[in-house]
Amino acid sequence: MEIRHFRYFLAVARQRNFTRAAEQLGIAPPTLSRQIQDMETSLGTRLFIRQQREVSLTEAGAALLSEAEATVRQFEFAQRNAQRAGRGEIGHIELGYVASALYCGLLQRQVRGFSQAFADVNVNLREWAMAALPGAVADGRCDIGYIRSPMTLPDGVEAVRLDSEGFVLALAHDSWLLGLKAITCECLENETFILPEQISGTLHVAAQGGYAPRLGAQPGGLVAVVALVSLGQGVAVVPASMVGHVSLPGVVYRTIQGNEASSWLSLIYRRFEKAPAVARYIQQVKQSVAAAPSRPGA
Repeated sequence: MEIRHFRYFLAVARQRNFTRAAEQLGIAPPTLSRQIQDMETSLGTRLFIRQQREVSLTEAGAALLSEAEATVRQFEFAQRNAQRAGRGEIGHIELGYVASALYCGLLQRQVRGFSQAFADVNVNLREWAMAALPGAVADGRCDIGYIRSPMTLPDGVEAVRLDSEGFVLALAHDSWLLGLKAITCECLENETFILPEQISGTLHVAAQGGYAPRLGAQPGGLVAVVALVSLGQGVAVVPASMVGHVSLPGVVYRTIQGNEASSWLSLIYRRFEKAPAVARYIQQVKQSVAAAPSRPGA
């Protein structure tokens, strides 16, 4: 027997009449009658007591009724779920991010917007070291990732450029630099630079000041960078979004006058992504970028 046999059986059981059931199903009454007979032959028992104008269930038919209803419901549920999965409306996404995606609020906005639109997609979020995240996306340990660019990506991994922002200087509260009216790139020539994972800002400041930077530790995430600054180990060039979001005792943030360096967040993903839920997320981010008004420096 096939699922259609259960549908035919249920139509006759509900209508109590072959003609009305056939009309409901959109088939000819003789075809319906033959299908029910095939069902009864397969089961080896009668399902209906046939009268001139109406039919009624036998005991075997009554026993089959609730099971047939459950079978059809489960079949339809499986169909709907498969269709929804194919459209990316259900599924699972492994999402990696670097901390600065949180400080500017971009990660929260995009994940919340996606989850509101596709509540049945499970998005599992995990913070990654930025150097490891592109490789994790490339080899499938992560489906998508938020990194701070510019950054070299593995083959097969592409990026959507998102929000841009400038850099600020993190320095100890007792630094001599705070006595200056303005801090320029040239003022930092003799300072030790604590390096964040994304070092482009540090290198740009040194290049603009005309010197090779004196490099200190590279402890990992931005909080660890600022922690070393608070301990008097040096200064750090960090994303401007840290101001007001990461505050440690003994650390102040200052503008670097004349510095026009910027970095930007990117969503990275596999070029030929096939998982519908992941592809749906990427599509939504691209649409939000296309719809957003252009900003200076973005």
